[in-house]
This record gives sequence, C-alpha cells and structure tokens, in this order.
Amino acid sequence: MMTLRAGLLGVGMMGRHHARVLRELDGVELVAIADPGGDPHGVAGDLPILPDIDALIAAGIDTAVVAVPTRFHEEAALALAAAGVHTLVEKPIAHTVEAGERMVSAFADAGLVGAVGHIERFNPALQELRRRIAAGDLGGVYQIATRRQGPFPSRIADVGVAKDLASHDVDLTAWVAQSDYATISAQTAFQSGRDHEDMIAMTGRLANGVIVNHLVNWLSPMKERVTIVTGEKGAFVADTSTGDLTFYANGTVAVEWESMSVFRGVSEGDVTRYAFAKREPLRVEHEAFRDAVLGEQSDVVTMQQGLRTLTVVEAALASAGSGTALAP
Repeated sequence: MMTLRAGLLGVGMMGRHHARVLRELDGVELVAIADPGGDPHGVAGDLPILPDIDALIAAGIDTAVVAVPTRFHEEAALALAAAGVHTLVEKPIAHTVEAGERMVSAFADAGLVGAVGHIERFNPALQELRRRIAAGDLGGVYQIATRRQGPFPSRIADVGVAKDLASHDVDLTAWVAQSDYATISAQTAFQSGRDHEDMIAMTGRLANGVIVNHLVNWLSPMKERVTIVTGEKGAFVADTSTGDLTFYANGTVAVEWESMSVFRGVSEGDVTRYAFAKREPLRVEHEAFRDAVLGEQSDVVTMQQGLRTLTVVEAALASAGSGTALAP
C-alpha cells in the first residue's frame, strides 16, 4: 500500500480527533496542519501550525480533511479540488445547497474523491442494523424513527440544529433503508435566543414507502442518540451512543378472544441484544476514505450523497416556514 500524505484544516473540537486518527491510520501520514486560530488542544506535536489552506496545499499533500466551520467549507474544498487533492469535508457539506453543488461539480470535474463526514454511517450499531435488515431479519421495513437530543454545544455558531444534527439522521435513514426521501415536513423552535433553530421535529416518507420521523434538539438535559426501525418481524433499536443493537421480536401468542382475533396486530416476543465488534466510527470512516482514494471498493459518503442530505434538510426548514410538506 502506498503512503498517502494527508493534511488537516482545522484542529478544533472535531479536528483534534481527526489528527489522532490520521496519525494512527495505516497507509496515511499526517504531514501538515493548518488553522488560523492556532492549536487550542495541543494536537500538532512536531508539526507547525500553518496559517491557511494555501499553505496546507503547498506542503504537498495527497488528501485533506476539512474540519472548519461550515461557512468555510466551500472555499477550502474548491481550493483543494483545484490543487488535485482528494478531500473529506466534515458534515454538513456546505452552508447552502448552491455551495454544495459547486463542490460536487469541482471534484467530479477533477476526477477526485470528495467525501462528507457523516460519521453515523460508520457506527457499529447502525452497520450491524443495516446488515441484518439486508439479510431479511426484519422482513419488510415499515418505519424509521430517530431521536437525537442533548444540551446546547457552545462551539456551534454558524448553523442550527437541523444542519448540525438532523443531517446525521437524514443520511443514516436513507442509507439504512437504501431509499431516498420522497416527502418531508417539519416544525422548528427558537428557544435559546439564537438566529438558528435549536429544535426540529421532522416527518416524511421515503421513496420505498417507509415512514420516517426525527426528533432533534439542543434543549434536552440528557443526551440521546437512538434509531428505531420497525418492520414485519419486530423492531430494531440502535443506540449509537453506546454502539448497542437490540431486537424486539413480535410474539406468536394465539389470540383466543373472538372479537379481537380479527385484528391483525402484534404482541411482545423475545428481546435480543447482539454482541459484535465495536470499532471507533471515525477510524472506520477514515479507512473508507483512504480506500476510496486508493481506488478500492468503499462505502464512503460521497459529496453527491452529502449534497442530497443537505437538500432534504433545507426542504425541512422550508417546510417549517411554509407549513406544507415538500418534495426535496
């Protein structure tokens, strides 16, 4: 395996974790870090902190990770595409759909790998969930519901909870179900005195008929990261905070009450919590990006997919403003 020379733009709360994983990743050498704000977490080590994206490119890199605030994604990504650098951009792909479209075109035209850091796809619970659904363990899928709630993160200032958090749920839902969103509607709230929403409730339907709903906020004192997939044979519950996956099977108890026997419902059955390997999602994400750059088969989140997720989220925000369901 050839060794890829990697650069990192941004060493804030998320960038510091990218720096750690890049240093530990086989086939990759972290050779340059840039951040105009310096190195607040002391992750640079022997590397100097470069001032900007131009200095990062001048270091002679093959790949780059962009972990700066969302409003700076487009400028950095377009510069990297022009320089021939394969790039992983943190989610969401950009601050607007139009900016995301320009990024998608730039990397496609240059024949480069452009990826978006929707890390939940690489959570072990969701990967096991998708594998089991594909194997038929659930039968037909009826509904996917997610809850992503927790305290307000002061580090997020340029986007609301929809783009920062709900984008995770939109991406993982379409990926788990292997179907795109057909309709979406939403309600939002602004409770913390900021310009951006801090609570959103979304509901919709996928192209394959699956009903979806997402509850997302920055107003809860407890942290919750749950995905529930209900189907023909029962329900899967994935806790992405712990990486656990539990299956609640439909029961098979006969109904003897004649007036109720005509109702085709379900009853409680066995409950199974699965044991499986739980690798760090960020490491798995970086491995997928590395493999994609090397031309190997990889389930990397493409910029086109990241753009589609942003389009759905923007449609949800527009729905909240208009009070009507939209086709994203």
